[in-house]
This record gives sequence, C-alpha cells and structure tokens, in this order.
Amino acid sequence: MQNYISATYPDGHTETLFTTLAPHETPEALDRLCEEYNRVIGNMELEPLIAIPVFIHDFLCIHPFNDGNGRMSRLLTTLLLYRSGFYVGKYISLEAKIAKNKDLYYDALYASQKYWHEGKNDPVPFIKYLLGTILAAYKDFEDRFALVEIKRSALEIVRSATMNKIGRFTKQDIRELCPSLSISSIEGALRKLTELGELRREGNGRSTKYYRIN
Repeated sequence: MQNYISATYPDGHTETLFTTLAPHETPEALDRLCEEYNRVIGNMELEPLIAIPVFIHDFLCIHPFNDGNGRMSRLLTTLLLYRSGFYVGKYISLEAKIAKNKDLYYDALYASQKYWHEGKNDPVPFIKYLLGTILAAYKDFEDRFALVEIKRSALEIVRSATMNKIGRFTKQDIRELCPSLSISSIEGALRKLTELGELRREGNGRSTKYYRIN
C-alpha cells in the first residue's frame, strides 16, 4: 500500500506533504540508508549531530510503515543520540518538545523533502530544526538541574563537590564543579567545612589547597 506523509495542524485540517517511496522500493532503500549511516559514522566522515538529522529525515521520506513512522523516528533519534554520547533524551522528552511545535516540525520536514526523489533536496532546514530541538532539551535539563541545586545550601553543594575530589584540590577546582555558586559562597563553604573538621587547608593565597579528612 502506498504511504503518504500528512500533517494535521492545530486547527484540525490535514494536508498531504509528501508521497513516499513505492512499497517494493522500501526494503532496499532502508538497507542503503542504514549502511550509509553506519559508514559515515564509523569512518567519522560526518559529525553525529549532522548525520543523525539526515538519517531521520531520509527515514521519514522512505516511510517504511503504514503507521507510526513519526513515533519510530523519535525513538530512533533518541537511540542514535545515546549511541553517540548525547543522553539528554533520558531526562527530557524529545517527543514532547516536537509535539509542542508541530507546525515548525512539518514546515522543516516539507522544506527538506522538496526534490528528495530527484536527489536534489536540501536537508538543512530539517537539520536546523532537529538541532534546535536537541538544544532546547539541553536547556530544559540545565534549568531543572539548577532548580535542584537551588534547593540545596551552598555548604551542601560544596560538600558534595569535595567528596568527588581525590587528594588535594583548589578553590578553582570546586568552582568548576559548582557553576551555580558565587566565589564568595564557595569560599564561605570551604571555610565552614574546614572549621567543622571535614577539610584541612594548606598554604595561603593562590597556593591554598584543601583535602578531605574523612
């Protein structure tokens, strides 16, 4: 059965955006797509954050299933990001972010699908869209992480940071682990931890170092 890519907009109307490959062409096209992706990633010919949107776009153009291609593309996006070391999908739903801006999704998909059958399409609009979605997910994750840190005192945050250090460390080492804290808050917390007997201080000024006692 011939598949079509259709868009359902917020006002309820539906439009056919793209006619996919004929069913008999689908298996071979899908095999070629996977082989090409594995080749460019394996040979490091293309950055994963470029290769992944291109793969997802072509997968949607091939449209191998009668139903659920969009959901499958989102699962594949998360999986391929995981495999390339980008784990934001574990904490922030890319599916939900795409659903919030379906108009932008369909516009980018439509723009990149023009002349796909002729091999003359421009994948850039869809690449930009998907990278923007991934970036927005990372910003959401950063905001959530900041909220978690806000609920903890500076002393608790710095104490946790010192527990992650082995051997001697400097104030700057702790500052890098606690970007949400001001330098004065870090200095105050280090002073308090020293007074509590959890840290020992060596040296003065810029040469000051600390290490945990327990």
